[in-house]
Amino acid sequence: MVSNRRRRSVLIRVGLGLLGVLWLFLASQGGPAIGSLSSVQSNDASTFLPADAESTRAADAVRGLEATGTLPAFLLVERPSGVTPADLAAAQELSAGLPTLAAGDEPLQTYLAGEASPPVPSQDGKAVLVAVSLDAAAVTAPGADGETPLATVVDALRSAALAQFPGAQTWVTGPAGLSADLSSAFGAIDGVLLFVALGAVLVILVLVYRSPVLPFAVLLTSVFALSLAGLVVYHLAASDVLALNGQSQGILSILVVGAATDYGLLLVSRYREELRLTASARTALWRAWRAALEPIAASGATVVIGLLCLLLSSLNSNRSLGPVAAIGIVAALLSALTFLPVLLLGGRWLFWPRIPRATAAAPAGTTAGTPDEIPATTVATPARPARRGIWDRVAGVVERHARRTWIVCAVVLAAFAAFFPTFQADGVSQSDTFLSSVESVEGSQVLAEHFPAGSGEPAEVVVAAADAGAATRVAGSVAGIDSVAAGPANATTAVVNAVLSDGPDSPAATETVQRLRTALAGADVPALVGGTTATQLDTLDAARHDRALIIPVVGAAVFVVLVLLLRSILAAAVLMACTVLSYAATVGIAALVFDHVLGFPGADPVVPLYAFVFLVALGVDYSIFLMTRVREESVHHGTRVGTLRGLRATGGVITSAGVVLATTFAALAVVPLLFLAQIAFLVAFGVLLDTLLVRSFLVPALAHDLGDRVWWPSRLRPSGSGAAPRAARHRTAG
Repeated sequence: MVSNRRRRSVLIRVGLGLLGVLWLFLASQGGPAIGSLSSVQSNDASTFLPADAESTRAADAVRGLEATGTLPAFLLVERPSGVTPADLAAAQELSAGLPTLAAGDEPLQTYLAGEASPPVPSQDGKAVLVAVSLDAAAVTAPGADGETPLATVVDALRSAALAQFPGAQTWVTGPAGLSADLSSAFGAIDGVLLFVALGAVLVILVLVYRSPVLPFAVLLTSVFALSLAGLVVYHLAASDVLALNGQSQGILSILVVGAATDYGLLLVSRYREELRLTASARTALWRAWRAALEPIAASGATVVIGLLCLLLSSLNSNRSLGPVAAIGIVAALLSALTFLPVLLLGGRWLFWPRIPRATAAAPAGTTAGTPDEIPATTVATPARPARRGIWDRVAGVVERHARRTWIVCAVVLAAFAAFFPTFQADGVSQSDTFLSSVESVEGSQVLAEHFPAGSGEPAEVVVAAADAGAATRVAGSVAGIDSVAAGPANATTAVVNAVLSDGPDSPAATETVQRLRTALAGADVPALVGGTTATQLDTLDAARHDRALIIPVVGAAVFVVLVLLLRSILAAAVLMACTVLSYAATVGIAALVFDHVLGFPGADPVVPLYAFVFLVALGVDYSIFLMTRVREESVHHGTRVGTLRGLRATGGVITSAGVVLATTFAALAVVPLLFLAQIAFLVAFGVLLDTLLVRSFLVPALAHDLGDRVWWPSRLRPSGSGAAPRAARHRTAG
């Protein structure tokens, strides 16, 4: 018998050692993969749309008429005192000499899709414009270092323009300039964002544990989880299995760090609790792992299912975020449940200087050193009384004023939710995408002052060659179109370029394109309308469709998971109602803050969708952690007492987990983009609202008020009351 135990103990140690080595190998491969994720990104808005979108079909048709796909760059020169003949000559010289201009290690000729246009002076005589067509495939293809040459090419154009026109103001704008500035903004994701998130999490962990060692064990778990997620996502994106953009990469980093840290906090909390119940650290770890497995797995499954609902999206950008983020959550689960336990085998000293000691003799049969020696039916020592503290006082409020507490909380949330309809999510112009000043945006604004705002980015009307004349007449009669000109054509197909009076990324321009499509259909001219503005219009329409479809599906999927986990329809309905009310209140508060404090111009239609997916999937986690512990305690003490005991036991760790997740999402604000700043506020504030109000007061007060009825239609049969012991199976964790 002794030899068998020793053999099992040796096998377990060898297995854990191999597991640790496997994680070290994955981390060594995943670290470089994370640094290379930007090389497999695609931030072109046209790639977000499905193949059957009208603008996508139009773009395909236009590409069929051109020798190569182009990405326009507009070199703009402004001299308020008036453009001089010397300026025009310098512009002509620059235009002719572009092919020999150095762009990194290559001549610019490598990246050109034809000759630059002759200089075009403005009617007011204060500006001159040179259009440069770049080869889209050449400037967006990853080089040997994994980076695309687009930013290098645009920087070369900007430097040349600055040197060629002393005393004048110059800009490089247009789609190429905007794409280069977007890439620069997303560059923060590779380093600054991750550094800020990990630094903030480390500070919080040090404050929570007050230990010099344990915070690094939990943080290392998050880093290894991110390495695994980055490794998988990189290879899938490089193989074109899924699409990755800058937004998805930023959310992936934040989500993995936050989720892995949360799961680690829960496991460590239960481990510390078990260390006070048994002298054997390995026995305590095994019990804690078994107790934490169900709620952590259920939490992860809820988030994964919610994220995978994004696969229903018609936008490729949304559809790709689902599996990318789901891979991150699975990596966080695996790291927390397999790598962190290896680190925790270090024992009690990890908690130094606040080392948890066994406060009571462990029951017979529970002091063995390996999991194999723990009888499945062993009954654990009763939980030690909770210390008098903030969560004891919170539980006291819930106990004495349960109904009043949940009514007040619900009224407060409903009051803020009343502002939900005022949240503006009808899209914003690309110039409003940036929160900091960038050259491409400034240049587009100056361009609109001196030239028709849609110059260089016309709406492209693709028609049969025989219908080109009719399409030209119809387009010329549409309000908001400045001029119409013939584009590329062949024997069967023609393109009519309609220059818009408004900026191509403006709401007014999208309305003009919609009128153009309506006018062509009314004139019975079969046509496809494409171009930058049409792409934006189709993207907005698809985003609104996704929002209407996916939000109910996510809610239904999460509700089913809750029913299966809690084995109760009523408890699941209570949690879902509370979470949805919290989401509505968060969006209502965001509407007030965005409009009246931060002065944001609006939001993309996808922002409420992302907020719902993350807040419902992540926000309900904290209620899951609470209610699974409440159910465990209720089996032995009844629902009302079990609710109070569960609240006391989970209060500190769940609050810490919520603060960690809110902090990591708040780190998205370091990227100077409107979309990410809005997601950062919505998720960070919403998670704190769920953690501090919904999970702390609203849910426990409702559960206490409902009593045993909360488990309907199942019936909870308490095995005792008062100080009855907890079952050693520890099906749930706090």
